[in-house]
Amino acid sequence: MSGPDFFQTHMGQRFYESTMPQLVRELKRLNDNVERLVAVAEQLATSKEAPRVEPAPSKTEEVEKP
Repeated sequence: MSGPDFFQTHMGQRFYESTMPQLVRELKRLNDNVERLVAVAEQLATSKEAPRVEPAPSKTEEVEKP
């Protein structure tokens, strides 16, 4: 293949100067978010009492109570 190498083209320069650094920043951000998510999941898994949500009583249950 003749012609300039990819890095010598306008598209190649844009890729290496803009697209690639942006991809690296986004991957780092994704990794940071996954690490935070894992830490929270581990805290919830190791806590003695996981927060439990009780369902709100329905209107029929309130009426049935004396």
